[in-house]
Amino acid sequence: MGLIQLTERICYLPHDPEVDRPMLAYVRGDKLTLAIDAGYSAGHVGDFYAALEEGGLTRPTFTAITHWHYDHTFGMHALESISIAHRRTNQFLAQQRELAKDPAYLRGLKQEDVHFRREYGEQEQVTVVLADMEFEQELTLDLGGVTARLFHTAAPHSEDTVCVHIPQEGVLFLGDSTSEDFFCGGYMDQDKLGRLMDMIRGTDCRFCILSHCEPLEKEDLLAYLDTVKEQI
Repeated sequence: MGLIQLTERICYLPHDPEVDRPMLAYVRGDKLTLAIDAGYSAGHVGDFYAALEEGGLTRPTFTAITHWHYDHTFGMHALESISIAHRRTNQFLAQQRELAKDPAYLRGLKQEDVHFRREYGEQEQVTVVLADMEFEQELTLDLGGVTARLFHTAAPHSEDTVCVHIPQEGVLFLGDSTSEDFFCGGYMDQDKLGRLMDMIRGTDCRFCILSHCEPLEKEDLLAYLDTVKEQI
């Protein structure tokens, strides 16, 4: 599986449904580069870096984290970049780091999640680290010729949700923000979904990128979310 070019400056390694790996994206500035999310494991990061090398691209300068869930963060220890996350994400990761000290925690994850079991196989430990930089509401990175706006937003999936807007490329990265909260019994908060949809409508973009599916046109995503909201 190799990189797919989305726009002139943005490419991505597609999601892998076999192990539920989220897509990992790359934004190329004239001076600096940015990755979106840190992957499921060191192996996931390694596959991403190998794809970048094959495409003649440098390793990312920064990696932005969309939320704390382990398929987006358990590869952070293998990054060769400066990781950036919301303050609440680091708090969640600190909790995960403590839990991961007990081998029974990893065994439990494997028992509960077939995808986690496929990703980690016989591995008996996981390494959980915090992001190098954290922010509260919004952070803008000037990559040279293109900017990345990282911002916290209300979302039903996780309270630490961060989206990444690349205005010059017309792209909005949404992580898993439109999904229900799997850590709260699959609850879908209608108010948070509505506020997220309002944010998407108000953001100037063509493509909306969710982590576990193909890129969507903005209006197609909003039309789908309208049907979801009606069914809640």
